[in-house]
Order: sequence, then structure tokens, then C-alpha cells
Amino acid sequence: MIFIDTHIVVWLYAGLTEKLTDKVVELIENNDLYISNMVRLELQYLYEIGRVTENPDTILDELFKAIGLKISFMDTKLVFDSALLQSWTRDAFDRLITAEAIVMDTFLITKDKKIRGNYDKAVWS
Repeated sequence: MIFIDTHIVVWLYAGLTEKLTDKVVELIENNDLYISNMVRLELQYLYEIGRVTENPDTILDELFKAIGLKISFMDTKLVFDSALLQSWTRDAFDRLITAEAIVMDTFLITKDKKIRGNYDKAVWS
């Protein structure tokens, strides 16, 4: 089980796999992929401000079918308790997505250097 960050979801949906490292491609191909519900909310935000052209349900439905992506339904109290300890960022999306990966004790695929610098199971290369 591996979590993927929002920008990875967008790149996979857009077919921009050349943006992914070889390690990330290997992890995607060989593991069950999950997202936090916060990724879904962040996709909605990006849709509302015009940074993505499709709504979250369209993006996620396609990835559910294409790669078997799943949404985690972790206990929100546990996630928020962990997020309260993540004082390294003011970005609520990064804070909650990372917190959920921490609670699940799983890897998080992300290119975000700040996340990788603060979560030892965040991977990129």
C-alpha cells in the first residue's frame, strides 16, 4: 500500500508519466495505490481556480478504472491528531495528506521537497 500526492494524481490522469522517476514508476506498478480524501478536496480546489480542467470525480473515476486507485477511509480523528503535530508547513493539504500517510505508516509518493524533508517515508528518487 502506497499513498500518492495530489500532483502525482494529476500527472497520472494527464498521462505525464515522463515526469515520474524510475523508482516512482516501479512503486506505482508494484503496489496498491491509495489517496487521502484530502487529495480529492485539493483536486476540487485546483479545479475551482482553473489549475486542472476536470472535476475530481472525473479524474479519480478514470484512475480507479485505469490503475485501481483507491481512497483511504482512515479515522479522521487519528489523521487530525497527527496533523496537529506537523508544524513544518502551513499548507493544510500537505499537512493532512502527510499525516494520513504517517498514521497508516506507509510510503507517500511526492515530488514535494518540503514533505520529503519532513517525512522519512516520502519518496521520489
